[in-house]
Amino acid sequence: MELTVKWNKKMAFSSMTPSGHDIKMDASEKVGGENTGARPTELLLNAVAGCTGIDIISILTKMRLNPTSFEMKVAGERAEAHPKRFTKIHIHYALEGDVPEEKVVRAITLSKDKYCTVAHSLNAEITASYSINGAEGKEIV
Repeated sequence: MELTVKWNKKMAFSSMTPSGHDIKMDASEKVGGENTGARPTELLLNAVAGCTGIDIISILTKMRLNPTSFEMKVAGERAEAHPKRFTKIHIHYALEGDVPEEKVVRAITLSKDKYCTVAHSLNAEITASYSINGAEGKEIV
């Protein structure tokens, strides 16, 4: 996979993904940007969630399960010193519908431990938790 990222002056950058989607990145005003796009770190957390989300829906669909809604809340902790990398990322998966807990746990575990390319490309501890129809499940480490 290859792409080109173009500098648009000050701290702004843009790119066209190989799949044809525009990405805009920028810094906050306090560090010289103009807030015209997402921070790269925000995109990174979105990428982890998106990757695992796609995995989980794919796995549940193969199990012939169809959640009625699915939302993820992602929290990232960063190191104090530069490069201020993410040291921990926690994803809470909230699913609604007729989805058995053991199948949800299996899908999350498969994504986290085997399939998610983005998560496996990071040097951060990634944990997960879930809820089904509002009932909290166990943490997945």
